[in-house]
Order: sequence, then C-alpha cells, then structure tokens
Amino acid sequence: MIVGIGVDVVDVERFAAQLDRTPRLRDRLFAPVERGLPLRSLAARFAAKEAVAKALAAPSGMHWHDCVIPRPEHGDAVPVPQLTGTVAARADALGITHWHLSLSHDGPMALAYAIGERRA
Repeated sequence: MIVGIGVDVVDVERFAAQLDRTPRLRDRLFAPVERGLPLRSLAARFAAKEAVAKALAAPSGMHWHDCVIPRPEHGDAVPVPQLTGTVAARADALGITHWHLSLSHDGPMALAYAIGERRA
C-alpha cells in the first residue's frame, strides 16, 4: 500500500549558485558519502531528499543528514535511500517499510520521485 508520494525538481544552475554563495551549504545538505559527487548528481540527490520529505508529509524538525542517497551498489539499478534519525522515525511512524526512488537529470534540470510503501 502506498503511504506517501513526493516529487521535486531542481534547477541545476540555481542550485550551483546557492552552493557558491553559501560555502557551508554542501556540508549541511549532504553526508560525506554524497559530497564528492558531480553537481548534477548533487542536485538530483537534493531533489530526492525533498521528494522523500514530501512523501513523509514534510514534518518540521527533519535533518538533511538523516536521509542519504548513496550511489547504487554494483549491480543495483536504482538508488535506495538510507534513513536514520528524524527521517527514519517519521517513516516508521507512518509504517513505511519500502521505498521506490527515481532520480534523473537532463540539461538544466534534476528531478526525483519518491514513493513510500507499507508492505504486509
């Protein structure tokens, strides 16, 4: 059963400008495993974090580092969000046991779609 759905779109140039204007922003938004990725991948991961938050009904007090979108492991076709702390607590409260996540970037845009599902 689908519990929550979220989608987010990020303008890559505007995102780059934000990172340039606020040097500590990269560290606030991304865990160490994410920080070294190319700009377009970072923009897609930011969109994914936003999409996960929207699927969780975006409660206040959630922390960016509690949702990590690592590169898929060898052989995995899709990224799997790693949830801890505030984000994991909200997902648990909603009964979410499985995530479907899709990230894409093309030209100036990055997009992510997240579906939180409860499986019996």
